[in-house]
Amino acid sequence: MDGLGVILLAAGPAALVVRRRYPVPVLAFVLTTTVAYSLLDYPRGPIFLALIVAFLTAAMSGHRVAAVVSLLVGYPTFLWLPYVAGTEPPPSPGEALGLAAWLLVLLGGAEIVRSRREHALERAHTQAEEARRRAGEERLRIARELHDVLAHNISLINVQAGVALHLMDDRPEQARTALTAIKQASNEALGELRSVLDILREGHESPPRSPTSGLARLDELVARTKAAGLRVTTDVEGTPGPLPPKVDLAAFRIVQEALTNVTRHAGDAQVTVAIKYSEDALTVQIDDDGRGPASDSSSGGGKGISGMRERAAALDGDLDAGPRPGGGFRVRARLPLAGGSKVAT
Repeated sequence: MDGLGVILLAAGPAALVVRRRYPVPVLAFVLTTTVAYSLLDYPRGPIFLALIVAFLTAAMSGHRVAAVVSLLVGYPTFLWLPYVAGTEPPPSPGEALGLAAWLLVLLGGAEIVRSRREHALERAHTQAEEARRRAGEERLRIARELHDVLAHNISLINVQAGVALHLMDDRPEQARTALTAIKQASNEALGELRSVLDILREGHESPPRSPTSGLARLDELVARTKAAGLRVTTDVEGTPGPLPPKVDLAAFRIVQEALTNVTRHAGDAQVTVAIKYSEDALTVQIDDDGRGPASDSSSGGGKGISGMRERAAALDGDLDAGPRPGGGFRVRARLPLAGGSKVAT
């Protein structure tokens, strides 16, 4: 060993410091220093360790062509160049086959490690995308619940507050009735708002619960709407029975939002809420004979009807909303009882 030998022996491992940033140049450099060390006939030792590390780094970082080229160059170089330079005897067939086998094992190992690493990265990426998708769906579900809970009750409060202000001086007893309705609507809004906030507080510590609203509370909803001055009747067809929770909640929210829109836009209207139970689906239809919205609510900027459509679509159902032929407005939703292959929000 002399100074040049020490430099060639140390240069390869030193270059490995930047192998992750420059995998191909480092592989070429280490291959060159290792070949030079071998040709100069310095004492043998672990001179190939740095070359193996550089090769594996290039192969696993996606530079497969450069890694294969280094094997194709290194195999005849290490096998025959010392013989050509006169420093070693010619290689035997056993040595040639042994070196080829070791290089194939090295290449196969690098491919296995690279494949597993790519699969792990892909799986992590898929899990991250799934987490983002679920978070987006959860935000949408909470936003829709908040809209439905607050919009209905605040609309009732707004209407009753206007009535109370109008009747405060002339007919205080009727104003008292309006104020009572305001109190009931505000209590209902607070109760349902707490149920939504409870879901938010749970986070990932326990399974999420859906709010308890359902068609079992339809009479309460109708009574509050009547207190706002609307004439509401209900018509139930078929045999009421237990519904899937998502279908039950969606049906209640659709009726709630439809009555909210009637309160806002229809004026003095007669409203009919029809519920039809069948073996495979629940049909909800809300008709009113009011003046209807000022513009086409089905395509307007409001979120009510679009939110109802999203609820129905999430259960593989459908919803139609628009003016009735004889005047007024109609909302009709069909919700399959086996729906929910999509995420029902």
